[in-house]
Amino acid sequence: MPEMIRSWVAALVLAAAVPSAMAAKAAPPADQPDDALGTVMAGEFALQAGQLPEAARWYLDAAKRGDDAGLAERATRIALLAKDDARAAEAIKLWRARGPRTLALRGAEATLALRQGQARVARRELSALMKDADDLGWRYALTALGSGGKDPALAPRLLRELVDDGAIPNKLQPWLAFTGLAQQLEQPALAERMVGDVVKRFSGEPLVALLQASQLLQADRKQEARVVLDGLLPKAATDPALRLKLAEEYDRLGDPAAASHAMGQGPQDTLTYGLRAQLLAKADDKAALNALYEELKKVGTDQPTEYSPDRRLLLGQMAEFLEKREEALAWYRSVPAGDQRADARLRTLKALFDLGRKDEAFAEARALQGDASVEDGTRRDAYLMEAELRQQDEQDEGELEVFARGLAAYPDDLALLYSRGLAWERRDRIDHAEADFRRILVIEPDNVAALNALGYTLADRTTRYQEALELIDRARTAVPDDAAIIDSYGWVLYRLGRNAEALVELRRAFTLQKDPEIAAHVAEVLWVMGQKDEARRYFDEARKLDPDNRSLLRALEKTGA
Repeated sequence: MPEMIRSWVAALVLAAAVPSAMAAKAAPPADQPDDALGTVMAGEFALQAGQLPEAARWYLDAAKRGDDAGLAERATRIALLAKDDARAAEAIKLWRARGPRTLALRGAEATLALRQGQARVARRELSALMKDADDLGWRYALTALGSGGKDPALAPRLLRELVDDGAIPNKLQPWLAFTGLAQQLEQPALAERMVGDVVKRFSGEPLVALLQASQLLQADRKQEARVVLDGLLPKAATDPALRLKLAEEYDRLGDPAAASHAMGQGPQDTLTYGLRAQLLAKADDKAALNALYEELKKVGTDQPTEYSPDRRLLLGQMAEFLEKREEALAWYRSVPAGDQRADARLRTLKALFDLGRKDEAFAEARALQGDASVEDGTRRDAYLMEAELRQQDEQDEGELEVFARGLAAYPDDLALLYSRGLAWERRDRIDHAEADFRRILVIEPDNVAALNALGYTLADRTTRYQEALELIDRARTAVPDDAAIIDSYGWVLYRLGRNAEALVELRRAFTLQKDPEIAAHVAEVLWVMGQKDEARRYFDEARKLDPDNRSLLRALEKTGA
């Protein structure tokens, strides 16, 4: 299971699915329903089953039967999602005939024109949206330009023409948004030019300086970016929001220690101390983190008994990273009753394990799991923590035994099922992993995390590509702009042999999230398509982000790059 899917353990309650078996039982009748309501229901069944082309067909038919503009709008959106341009065009025509020409309709027209490569039509619609008196017009234009199309060069070209025409409204927010789009579309020359325009138009705005630094960073002009960021530091002392944004930019610059310094401007609290500690840990700057640890022990108190629960928990985490394990354990054990106490008890298990007191750690885990005075969520998390520690200790059977005990205590718990599914996948037991993911979908049909995990697993580890596509389409219907889901969609298209379409989606995913797994996927598809120089660039990007990423290593082995 790719690392990106692992991060979804905490997001097990998103949306859009029914299990394949259930969908098959609930499939619409073969005969076309005689009424619009029946046709809509058939479309909804197809949509829930991840059969987007069928859903587009049913919804368009339903829209034709009535005179409802809302139904025509839904048919348009589903057809666009299904990439069924012909039906999208029909639905838009119905939508246009039945209601006013709203911004949403004009945005859909612009999106379709871009998808079909109709440059003149797209430019006309985008220009009109930019000029609309409603401040939302430019937002629809931005969405349309960012939706991609068959020709990856068209959106950058149209954006350049809009800039040439002076079409972007003379307000800071749209200029920032479209400049960000130029960066996402990997148009450094255009982005640099737009940043220059923004600086001239809105000089003195901190957000403008941040944009300039971001553009310089993207152009690999790191020293110039640092100069701009350093110039903003004095303002950060009185502006907490700016302080946070500065820290983000220093972190993107590859200097988390400088990001921690930026967070240290102005008044401090436990939250800012915690962020600073995280950044210093990321920088592996133990000297600075130790100094911060000693500072935090002295701030705001003369007696140890005056430490707040939050402060004690944070001090324990800092001590743990500094490998002051006995101190970490003492801090965790000192946290009094309350929400922080639950976290501290879980961290105590890790502290004991790191001290080599493994039997004691596992015994405390069992005690916490059986403590009726503790909330169920914490007791469940104790099973997850014990499983993680047994995995670290290379106790394969022990890890699975913990999941079995956890699910006996909390039958059908989603987090336990999901984590066990990942454990089965690591052991190449795809049948067992699939069973756990499908169990989640029986319990919670709208679980996007499980849909994406199962869809990706089937695409990556089996030849059941059509089934994987339907699962991913169900997730995509619920969350169309999520980078992980777009990546899964691109990957299954690649497995289906639709390389050109796959590349469009994978590039889009990478513009949304600079992730090593997505970069490795883009690289592999480029390599297979013969674009080896560009593929090597993406392999290098993936290495910079995480040289040990499983998808990267597998792609390198497969391609021989």
